[in-house]
Amino acid sequence: MREFLKTLKDDYRVLEIDNEVSTYLQICEIMRRYPRDTLIFQNIKETEMNIVSGICNTREKIARSIGVEVPGITKRIVEATEHPISIENYQDAKNFFEISKNPDLKEVPVPTYYKKDGGPYITAGVIIAKDPDTGVRNASIHRMLVLGEDRLTPRIVPRHLFTYHQRAESNDEPLEIAIAIGIHPATLLATTTSVSIATDELEVANNFHNGEMGLVKCETVDLEVPECEILLEGKILAHERAEEGPFVDLTDTYDVVRHEPVIQLQKVHYRENAIYHAIMPAGNEHKLLQGLPQEPRIFQAVQNTVPTVKNVVLTEGGCCWLHAAVSIQKQTQGDGKNVIMAALAAHPSLKHCVVVDEDVDVFDSEDLEYAMATRVKGDEDIIIVPLARGSSLDPCAALDGTTTKVGIDATKLLDKEEKFERVSQSL
Repeated sequence: MREFLKTLKDDYRVLEIDNEVSTYLQICEIMRRYPRDTLIFQNIKETEMNIVSGICNTREKIARSIGVEVPGITKRIVEATEHPISIENYQDAKNFFEISKNPDLKEVPVPTYYKKDGGPYITAGVIIAKDPDTGVRNASIHRMLVLGEDRLTPRIVPRHLFTYHQRAESNDEPLEIAIAIGIHPATLLATTTSVSIATDELEVANNFHNGEMGLVKCETVDLEVPECEILLEGKILAHERAEEGPFVDLTDTYDVVRHEPVIQLQKVHYRENAIYHAIMPAGNEHKLLQGLPQEPRIFQAVQNTVPTVKNVVLTEGGCCWLHAAVSIQKQTQGDGKNVIMAALAAHPSLKHCVVVDEDVDVFDSEDLEYAMATRVKGDEDIIIVPLARGSSLDPCAALDGTTTKVGIDATKLLDKEEKFERVSQSL
């Protein structure tokens, strides 16, 4: 992460904040003022560590981290997930970290972001674990509520880590885990990708790093982690739960309180002058990291329906989760509506989808609105799907999880293309 910070300082706006600030609400207040800047807090009231935020809060920064331009992000993710690269470079934690000690989370500047939060939340922590049955490694980002100096409760959705914990718990065993905080954004992106349970996300990250990624061997658990600023080692306990929440999720609304597993920490490691990475809930960094890796899944599903798809974007205005824009090279009448159905099926949380021609910039909300204004007839080009299963994050969803989904075909009529020629683009 430190090397990438140097890149950000050279080419993007990085604000270094020297005024004393508290991890309780004050840091989040400043983050909200600078939603697309990288912020470094250098005077934290509660600890001696610094905090960084916004290292991947724009598509441009994410694209830079994986070596492509913004329009190429989706295809680069597809390539990395389809061709993970095994990792051969390892070193011991004692050789990488300058400080190792018993856990005390009071030393770590974990912010409380909003007044109704359940407490301080780790928001950029990647949990690494191994499947108790197969030994396959998983790396995934989870929010984690601090319960005490050596205990956390993470929100674990029913995916790979959830399955690992269930398997261990069925044998009355804890699950060994490690938590890496402050890692390179390309590695962070890889941990959010949707891959099979047999795929190691760190090997996806190694593809992003062109096969040159190194890992650090933990001291008290049999795990390897990415190079990071802060490493926490511990176990997810069997048969123990704690309240997790409230927490502000993607839609800038509070998620419900749940009972989630408990992590017991047993060792911490810090780099000298460690930098804690904080992701603001419902901020651009949160939205992009959670939503952007879903774009390849939609792209591939649409490509199976209309091979001439150009790009897919889960828009920031739609929380990078509920709204998609898809550009295609239209070949036959009806392509747009087929794309809508494929996109809605590929990402079940998707609520609204607009399909446009390749002359429309899907990254430009004004251009998308132009397409809807000039190429849509409401009675012919809008598909409404009531009572469809939607996202648990949608405040409009019914108690049973259903919502109404809408697709908008904002593509040109093939037999009247001359009527839709954009004169300014042809000059």
